[in-house]
Parts: sequence; C-alpha cells; structure tokens
Amino acid sequence: MAVPITSRGAEALKEELKHLKMVARPEVVAAISEARAHGDLKENAEYHAAKEQQSFIEGRIQELESVLSNAQIIDPATLPKEGRVVFGVSVTLLNIDTDQEVQYQIVGDYESDIKLNRISVSSPIARALIGKEIDDVATVQAPGGNIEYEIIDIGYEA
Repeated sequence: MAVPITSRGAEALKEELKHLKMVARPEVVAAISEARAHGDLKENAEYHAAKEQQSFIEGRIQELESVLSNAQIIDPATLPKEGRVVFGVSVTLLNIDTDQEVQYQIVGDYESDIKLNRISVSSPIARALIGKEIDDVATVQAPGGNIEYEIIDIGYEA
C-alpha cells in the first residue's frame, strides 16, 4: 500500500534513517560492549538500558525502511494548480467563529507535526478540506463541537 509523503518529508525520513544507521547504531553497539565489560549482566543496568535502546533503534530503522520503500513521494510544487485542496498544499483558513487565521500544510502521517503546522492527510481537518476550493466553508468535527473554516488561500509551494 502506497504511503503518501511530500518530497521534503521523504528527505527528512532518509536523513533520520542515515543517522540511525551511521551514528546511533554504532554508538549503542559500543555502549553494549562497554557495559558487558563491567561483568555480571543480570544486575547490569547500563547493559539493559543499552539493549533496550538498541531494540528501539532497530525497530525505528525497520519502520523507516518500510515507509520509504512504500512511499509515494509527492512534490507540491509540481501539482496542477487547479485551486483545490489536495495532498501537499498549504491552506490558509479563517475560523468563522473566532475570526482567527491559521495555515496548515497537508502532509503524510509520518511527517505531520502540529508545532510546524503540518497536519496529517488522515486528520479530521485535512479530511474536511480535501477537494474544497478558495471561499468554500469546511466543517470540522472536533471533540468540542463543529468548527467552520473558510478557505482563504491555497499554496502549492514545497
């Protein structure tokens, strides 16, 4: 199953994978060797912590390799500029109730980060926006009740 991801998101995952393989993995192997040298492994907290860290790193490497092998990389700059909200675009919204503006980029699940205003394509907000055009109103079902957003602008930059 193809996993949609922006070109910027794919690069970030590739960098993380490279760091895990080239830096983190060798560091944890060295930490395990050092902890082993301290003797009895049953009561060696450093050894157990290093083994746990190694397990986490190997799991993350497998996850990233799987995501990248199944990735459908989409560059927002190459999308047809039809004026519709689609995967990869940046959308400026106006909350109709509060008159506050907010901007989000719709990205893949593995690259979403609300602190950077990157929301997952599978989030309630993104699902409400997909297919809409400028000046359309999207109703988002939120835990605190429905929120209505007017689409002010759609950007296709990366």
